Amino acid sequence: MTQAFTALARMTLRQLRQVARDLGVGLYSRKSKDELLAAINDRQDEEDTPISLKAIEAELPPAPRPSSANTSVVFLPRDPQWAYVFWDISQSDRASALATGASQLCLRVADVTGLPGGSAHPHTLQEVVVDSHATEWYLPVPLCDRDYRVELGYRKGSGGWISLAFSSVARVPAQHPSEQILDQFVPFSLDTAPAILPTPVEPADAGLHERLYQTATARWRSLGRGSEAFHELHAAGLDTSELNTSGAGIWASGRNASGIGGVASRQRSFWLVADAELIVYGATDPAARLTIGGEEVPLSADGTFRVQVPFRDGQQLYPIEAVAADGEQKRNITLEFSRSTPEDNSNPAEKAVSEWF
Repeated sequence: MTQAFTALARMTLRQLRQVARDLGVGLYSRKSKDELLAAINDRQDEEDTPISLKAIEAELPPAPRPSSANTSVVFLPRDPQWAYVFWDISQSDRASALATGASQLCLRVADVTGLPGGSAHPHTLQEVVVDSHATEWYLPVPLCDRDYRVELGYRKGSGGWISLAFSSVARVPAQHPSEQILDQFVPFSLDTAPAILPTPVEPADAGLHERLYQTATARWRSLGRGSEAFHELHAAGLDTSELNTSGAGIWASGRNASGIGGVASRQRSFWLVADAELIVYGATDPAARLTIGGEEVPLSADGTFRVQVPFRDGQQLYPIEAVAADGEQKRNITLEFSRSTPEDNSNPAEKAVSEWF
């Protein structure tokens, strides 16, 4: 079991999800890597069925080559988010580095997309500290569909850098929808109370998403078409519960509450809610300033961003611009979206009207 667990720890998050699915671990697609390892281990203890080491090793990256007299480093992209790096350091290079004050072994990842050999895009260099006795490591990839090169070296205790070797340039694959469906449908019953989900944590600026939406739809809000018109009626405090999709009252056909003729009828309230949201996401240099429609959007520590805004009827325009920390470089993209709702006969539960049928 110890060997199997060690092999599992070397697998990527996607590979662990595959193992968890085969073992029947619930909600595996929402778990982190550590949670998946614990869940897989618990499931093995419950079923007392050892994991096949051959099956696990088939999913793992190739083992590092035997140590040689030359120092080298190899960079192997595994998927759009992770890359596998392994290296050899000759005894002479290690001794020389330690003699000149080397204190910490590090990997440096640089974006070299579209640049001649030896060059790298400014502000893209990322340094990852690794164990001094390690010979392999998994690296998070800043952005997919780009070319990267890895440099192996030591950081000096007094400051400075000792370069040992460079890897070949490799391209990280683009992220496309997976052809393999890992998630399963979960059965539920209307007779049992729904599970209480944890309350989502409010972002630092809770009004950012609404301000972005208002900016993106400023040109088209006055049109008032489709379901957007119903949103405006609700915002104005008007009651729309007695209107159907044609705008007429619910009994506009001439029937009364007793139904048709003398046929026995039943009374029941019925309701439906459905809507859509728009997710705008991406990544840039962590030190850059990012704006969407002139509104500054906070970046994560790795430079990624993700905003979730309303997606109602009409058109929405999102001009996105990133400005480097020194203000010398800019990149921008403009995204335009359009939505229409041909039919809307929905209503929330609190607005459900008793009907005879």
